[in-house]
Amino acid sequence: MNPQSAVRNPPSSGEVVVSVRGLTKVFKDFWNRPKARAVDNVDFEVRRGEIFGLLGPNGSGKSTTIKLLLGLLNPTKGHLEVFGHSPRHVQTKSRIGYLPEESYLYRYLNSRETLDFFGNLFHLDKADRNNRAEQLLEMVGLGKTQTRAVGEFSKGMQRRIGLAQALINDPDLVILDEPTAGLDPIGCREVKDLILALARRGKTVILSSHLLSDVEDVCDRVVIYYGGKIQAAGTLKELLATPDTLRITTPVLPRETLERVLEIIRKDISMGDVRVDNPTQNLESYFLDVVAKARAANETSGAQSGARVAEYLRGGMEERPEAEKLLEKLSLPQPAKPEASKAAAVESKPVVNEGKLEALAQPAPPEPATPPSPAPESKPEARPVDLSKADEKLSSLLGGKK
Repeated sequence: MNPQSAVRNPPSSGEVVVSVRGLTKVFKDFWNRPKARAVDNVDFEVRRGEIFGLLGPNGSGKSTTIKLLLGLLNPTKGHLEVFGHSPRHVQTKSRIGYLPEESYLYRYLNSRETLDFFGNLFHLDKADRNNRAEQLLEMVGLGKTQTRAVGEFSKGMQRRIGLAQALINDPDLVILDEPTAGLDPIGCREVKDLILALARRGKTVILSSHLLSDVEDVCDRVVIYYGGKIQAAGTLKELLATPDTLRITTPVLPRETLERVLEIIRKDISMGDVRVDNPTQNLESYFLDVVAKARAANETSGAQSGARVAEYLRGGMEERPEAEKLLEKLSLPQPAKPEASKAAAVESKPVVNEGKLEALAQPAPPEPATPPSPAPESKPEARPVDLSKADEKLSSLLGGKK
């Protein structure tokens, strides 16, 4: 059950705050050639006191639509009014509060100085700035961190201070782009309660979020973008109802009573106080179904679902060509050879003494000059040897041999 249905009823009529007719935005390249059709012939209205949801995949045109509503972009064609004026009208801008998807804050200012800075942009006097800053910081849970620089804040805390700065001027139209991104569950619940409270005060809220449960909790009507076009639009009750079935809601009944009720229903008799309505499906399921149908019939310049896992991430899940397998095999380290193969390789190779080879390759050092050693004084001079007796002896030995 949608929690907001118990506390408020969506406005059925009232002042038109935002009127969009045939809105188209085409981005062009340097040579003025069409590059991307971000928004394509969009029509919708947002009324006072309504919480209006912009849904769609990444790149479907939501952020471009928001920038057009803020006057940050000029439409290529179509009609766009905010409070009956062009979004570029200065007085109109002063009635709008905007929380961007990314918090753009001056990191060296503390939270109190940040709100004072933004309040000064709206020409609020100092007393009003101080009063509103005090209340806003308490509201978003940053009352005890007023002196900390916002550059030290976590993403969730930056979203909180960003939400506070979007409300410093007490705007009549609040545009929130991913307001619960980075927040803990408690913070998400607080932001949704705040959105409901703003709507009860007659404020108009345009909410863009990928958290479909948040949208389902607070939004009265939604549009679903794909490829720059609106693929579905309406109240959540209209979009999520399944008209081909019925649901009967009763308090808890005893088994006997339940059987009697079923018997009466089967006989097509009046159901009395039993309430019958259309069961609803989950918003996420409906959203995915709309996008799947739109994807089959339309193209988009935004992000698309990947059909295949990247080749280098598949990790062998699919058969690869033989050439790729061969390249992979060659790139792997080769296994060690068996011991027998090592021995055969050693025997077949000549043994080389690497140390000797290196020594031979080095140039021989010059031999140091050694002084001549003096002749020993006690050694007599060599006498000439008389060889005649040796010849006679040799002749006698040879002659006596038979």
